[in-house]
Amino acid sequence: MAFDYAGRIKRLQAAMDQFAVDALLLSVGADLPYFTGYEAMASERLTVLVVRRDHEPVLLLPELEAPRVADVPFEVQPWGELADPLTMAAELLAGSSTVAVGDHMWSAFLIRFQASLPHVDWRPASELTRELRMRKDSQEIEALRQAAHGVDRVMARIPREVRFGGRSERQVSHDLMELTLEEGHQVAGFGIVGCGPNGASPHHDAGDRVIGEGDVVVCDFGGRWNGYHSDSTRTFVIGDPTPDQIEVHSIVEAANAAGRAAVAPGVACQEIDRAARSVIEEAGFGEKFIHRTGHGIGLEVHEHPYMVEGNELPLEPGMTFSVEPGIYLPGRFGVRIEDIVVCGETGADTLNESVRDLVSVE
Repeated sequence: MAFDYAGRIKRLQAAMDQFAVDALLLSVGADLPYFTGYEAMASERLTVLVVRRDHEPVLLLPELEAPRVADVPFEVQPWGELADPLTMAAELLAGSSTVAVGDHMWSAFLIRFQASLPHVDWRPASELTRELRMRKDSQEIEALRQAAHGVDRVMARIPREVRFGGRSERQVSHDLMELTLEEGHQVAGFGIVGCGPNGASPHHDAGDRVIGEGDVVVCDFGGRWNGYHSDSTRTFVIGDPTPDQIEVHSIVEAANAAGRAAVAPGVACQEIDRAARSVIEEAGFGEKFIHRTGHGIGLEVHEHPYMVEGNELPLEPGMTFSVEPGIYLPGRFGVRIEDIVVCGETGADTLNESVRDLVSVE
């Protein structure tokens, strides 16, 4: 899938003019591949894209990495082992008074840049880049849709192909990640599996606890499809669920539906959180919903915009994010249901289509 990187850079330079930024430095992190198609290897060797408002961008990268750069709409300057890329980059910044830096640039590099350019006003690049990245175009939405459908296919295979009972969380997590690769993802990024009381920890690391009869199991996993991420959560139970497990799951399912139903252009991000949270609060479990309702998704699993109280940013068509309410009962179990949605012209376009029921597995 080919993206219009030259067009993205032009829009970035226009944003630099709007934000009064003279130059911008992008190193490791998602901003660089968004604007170039090239994902830098994180290492002690500096890779940096230098973007000026009125100059052609220049990508400085280690000579040994140059073969990894395909045809790109800007100048590429490989540097040898004995060169000083920070000095090379500083020379390209000559005359700049305000420079924005990628959020993920290593501090070891940024500190040296600041020492060599003491009169520069430094700003985070995300002030500019998030304005471009959080509004997805049709190609990006299609990539996210394909990624979502990939994990949906995994969810459909779980009841008939993944054995839970008598196996550890880590073993089940491994199976989910293997299935994610089988269903077309190039990278299986993570596989949260939390059974019983471990399900009450939203970001539980799958461990050695053996899954047993009656356990509720939260499965949250995803990966990358053509650079864009999937992220979906469903909750399963070993054997027949108890009445309280059914009750809690039904509340979370209703909260998920309410959050998605609230999505529309012009609606503030915090209203999505409020819609989902109010369902859980009215059921008496408000204190057990301990995280925001959602996060943006794209080239990163977590990016802007965030569905959280206090975020008054109005939704716009193309904004893509998770809706993932949960209830977490310490010492007992947890339930979370997560879908990726796109804000469409009139409402939510839900990318995940797998069933949201409390599915009984063996």
